[in-house]
Amino acid sequence: MRPHRPDQEGGLVTTTSQPVVSVEDLTVVFGGSRAIGSASRGTVVRALEDISIDLREDETLALVGESGSGKTTLGRAVVGLQPPTRGSVRLRGQPLAGLLRRDFARTRRRLQIVFQDPTGSLTPWLTVGDAICEPLLVHRLVDDRADARRWVVELLELVGLRPEHADRRPRELSGGQRQRVTIARALAVAPDVLVCDEITSGLDASIRARVINLLTDLRRQLHLTYVFITHDLHVARVVADRIAVLQEGRMVEYGPAAQVFDQPQHPYTQSLLAAQPTLAGACTQRHRPVGDIRSTEGVRE
Repeated sequence: MRPHRPDQEGGLVTTTSQPVVSVEDLTVVFGGSRAIGSASRGTVVRALEDISIDLREDETLALVGESGSGKTTLGRAVVGLQPPTRGSVRLRGQPLAGLLRRDFARTRRRLQIVFQDPTGSLTPWLTVGDAICEPLLVHRLVDDRADARRWVVELLELVGLRPEHADRRPRELSGGQRQRVTIARALAVAPDVLVCDEITSGLDASIRARVINLLTDLRRQLHLTYVFITHDLHVARVVADRIAVLQEGRMVEYGPAAQVFDQPQHPYTQSLLAAQPTLAGACTQRHRPVGDIRSTEGVRE
């Protein structure tokens, strides 16, 4: 049993002839006359300005830039958590705002996000099994709890954990294991798009590599579309097919990963690359598979 992605659901036809998600002239402004908690009620912050990107099926788009560049705001807008001030987000050609109004639950299923801190995403008193069961039951993807339990075991194995992890609570897991649980929970509803918001930044180097390889294998197996938000250019080059470089809410460079890294055009991109002089040597093994993802976790991370 594995996450199922129907060809047609709620009027959304799965096809490779159009982008999975299209972002058009997206602007997000915070503050103004209704600003709360700011030094001045008139303060306006342009978190994003005139961003246009396409997300294609079975590819990874990395959003890179320094803190405050707008990466996370853009990721939240893609999954419908941040409404735009201007512009639009479309899911398979249909306006996301309208889809969320007509059928919020079904649309949200197709767009999932995994955050940097897995501890904050998991309820401390719920077992891992219950945490993964929850979206299955909420979205009525299983007939009963016994059916849900079978899905939980399959999902845990899919992300490299063992069935017995289902009976543990978050505090009994390592950081890497908790992050795998949040990935399994997001995959439970068979999304089209998975936004990964700095999900490896809190992990040490060896565990980070395992999680990155896991995500690469999952994309290949499930034909997922990723938005990978990171400030780490080493990680971006390893995982991404395309790169969008953001600076203070504006997209200053956008293109194939090899082109952006090997022939950066914008001074800001050039400065980011210059700040990581070992980048080229660290990324020679791009998308290197690690074998069956079920065998990656024995496990202690």
